Amino acid sequence: MATKQQLMQQLIRQYKAETGKKEVDMHDVATWAVAHGFKAPPPIDPIDRLAKDFSQAAREEIRHDKDTGRPYRANHAVPITQKGQTSFWWVDIDERPPRKHMLKSLMQRREQMIGDGLQLTLDADHWNSINPVEEPIVVPMDFTDDIEWRKNAPDDGKKAG
Repeated sequence: MATKQQLMQQLIRQYKAETGKKEVDMHDVATWAVAHGFKAPPPIDPIDRLAKDFSQAAREEIRHDKDTGRPYRANHAVPITQKGQTSFWWVDIDERPPRKHMLKSLMQRREQMIGDGLQLTLDADHWNSINPVEEPIVVPMDFTDDIEWRKNAPDDGKKAG
């Protein structure tokens, strides 16, 4: 039995085959899928939506270090697993949350970066393998120098964030 994700992927391919489009707007795919009998999800619970909006607002709050002027994220999501479900507590870095919370949050973000880097590498490897006459695309994965250059770049008057 196909998962919901697999069914949706199949419908995307079917939409592309029927329309002949190679570049697609997912709103068009969704409209097409509903017209072809795919059940639209129930409306989002207002409290769930508001909580998501608050999480996004927390994630985007940037402050600047009083000594260096460098930007930092004020709020950090700490994954908490209870009864087999993972949710997040949000902590403010300036309220000196316990080290274990900050470590957990920072390591989770690092794991996300590794996952993104792995998938980027696999995507490039696949493109290179199906385009053998093209110059291979090589995506450097050592960010050490890039981070140091950006940390030490001259201030152009804009605040990073």
